[in-house]
Amino acid sequence: MAAPIAVPCSSRPFRSGRIPFLGRKPTSISIASQFPFSIRNIDPIVRFRRTPTFTVCFVAGDQKFETQTAESSNPGPSGGEEAAGERIPVVLSVVEEKMARKRSERATYLIAAVMSTFGITSMAVMAVYYRFSWQLEGGDIPYVEMFGTFALSVGAAVGMEYWARWAHEALWHASLWHMHESHHKPREGPFELNDVFAITNAVPAIALLSYGFFHKGIVPGLCFGAGLGITVFGMAYMFVHDGLVHKRFQVGPIANVPYLRRVAAAHQLHHTEKFNGVPYGLFLGPKELEEVGGMEELEKEIQRRIKLYNNNK
Repeated sequence: MAAPIAVPCSSRPFRSGRIPFLGRKPTSISIASQFPFSIRNIDPIVRFRRTPTFTVCFVAGDQKFETQTAESSNPGPSGGEEAAGERIPVVLSVVEEKMARKRSERATYLIAAVMSTFGITSMAVMAVYYRFSWQLEGGDIPYVEMFGTFALSVGAAVGMEYWARWAHEALWHASLWHMHESHHKPREGPFELNDVFAITNAVPAIALLSYGFFHKGIVPGLCFGAGLGITVFGMAYMFVHDGLVHKRFQVGPIANVPYLRRVAAAHQLHHTEKFNGVPYGLFLGPKELEEVGGMEELEKEIQRRIKLYNNNK
């Protein structure tokens, strides 16, 4: 508690003209008499102007209160260090938990990708082998049927790029956006609702392969080739789109293939929506960007991905 301070207070301000040891305040007449006539003409203004004054104020404060306020506003270094020391483990635990979750998600998707890849690949290889071996049992080589199977497998793989491009723009970013939107948001868990589209594309491929495998003739051969082409495109799409672009699993050396690096950079620009969503395709994405004048942005994205890849080595 502060000691009481007795301070004489007066509502009348101190004036320099009334302090004895400063002498008598000169009047406006004595001032004006020392100046020319032009100055004496404004003597009334000088006489009636208010004399500047000053007021001295004394404030008594509570020393204890001021001390407490200073201590609370300026905490010591030990308090700040203790608070920072308590926050650091919390932040580290959150980061570690997030990284562990990411590793678990990648491992789960990698297992699914490997199983589906090896499963589909082995089934496709066996189907091709047994189908052509059955065709050669009679001694006659069905050249037309074999050429049709091969040609349609290549045509179906290329055609799937144009189909995916059209469906991506006309369906996924339109009426099916409620499903595709999960692909444009941060993923929670190893899978997303957008993965349903991969299953829907697998259904016709399995149907065509099955019909072509259990039947002979040109039409079944064409169906078999179409199913094989869709399967090949789906596997390539999974490795480039899910693995290389979105890093849902490690893809190994294909990250160093120059054209696939351009494909990945082009698809990354699709997610930035700098060119109204272009490119909508995947493997022909760089060509789409060239048509809309996006080559400069594509080169910048390529250099960014190269730098990021080198830093993560």
